[in-house]
Amino acid sequence: MKKIYLIIIVGIILLCSSLVIFNKENKKEDYTTLKVGEVTHSAFYAPFYVAIEKGYFEEEGLKLDISLISGANNVTAAVLSKDIDIGFCGPEATIYVYNGGENDYIRSFAGLTKRDGQFLVSRKKINDFNWNSLKGKEVLAGRIAGMPELNFENALKNEKISKTDVKINTSVDFASLTSAFISGTGDFVNLFEPNATKLENEGFGYIVANIGEKSGEMPYTAFNARKSFINKNTEIIKKFTKAINKGLTFTKEKDSKEIAKVISPQFQDISLNDLEKIVKRYKDADSWLDNPYIEKELFENLEDIMIDSKQIKEYVPYNDLVDNAYKK
Repeated sequence: MKKIYLIIIVGIILLCSSLVIFNKENKKEDYTTLKVGEVTHSAFYAPFYVAIEKGYFEEEGLKLDISLISGANNVTAAVLSKDIDIGFCGPEATIYVYNGGENDYIRSFAGLTKRDGQFLVSRKKINDFNWNSLKGKEVLAGRIAGMPELNFENALKNEKISKTDVKINTSVDFASLTSAFISGTGDFVNLFEPNATKLENEGFGYIVANIGEKSGEMPYTAFNARKSFINKNTEIIKKFTKAINKGLTFTKEKDSKEIAKVISPQFQDISLNDLEKIVKRYKDADSWLDNPYIEKELFENLEDIMIDSKQIKEYVPYNDLVDNAYKK
């Protein structure tokens, strides 16, 4: 009799295990996979990586296939060619696409950062750095008309320094800035983290300023997609944005140490101590939006910079290029 009971119990356990495995397999099949292209991999985007590591996308039934595509122009090109579904880059690129006459143009549906995430790195150690120290010096600023270069020029303007007083080098592409500086090009270079800290740790330079604090607020980095893709996948876009909002809320409520621990799998070549310092720099600089909603005022701040630098002649309609999936 005991043997019969034992056989029944074992059978029930095996049946339950099979059901769990079956449900898990079915659940995996229920996920919608989205191809996402990110312009760079930086702790500047901590809320995005929090959403990934905390499983917020899975909670919404989404799986992300992420690829690194250097340069916002290349990200938008990949979106237009349908190589990726969602681009993650500066909204300035979507303005260029719109002005280029593209019919199925690109719209930003969720914001993440609200100011520049670059740090100005000096080749020589400077005590009590002053922005006037840049006069007559060569600065590697990235691709001309890209968000990093535009914000650097705007920071100079806000510090009442003419860009003609600084040798702004825009000949080095974004991905090659660190290597070009190490090889001896430029007196200063503008870098995102973790590259700035790595360069400093290796003795090649010194972080002297946060460009975002001087340039001001704008939708610096946002998630975007083709107009047709957003229209056909409204619920998926809403779910994606919901996951991003959870990531933003987490980074707003938690301290730098806890954020660093969560996103550490994304930066395995950086010590947890350094990662915490980097996250703290961005958190102290108020780098992230409170929620994914892209305000019209912030979008027009970006356009002001683009008009001032003569990259565009006039404002592009906010309602055409911004389709906020997060509703206030």
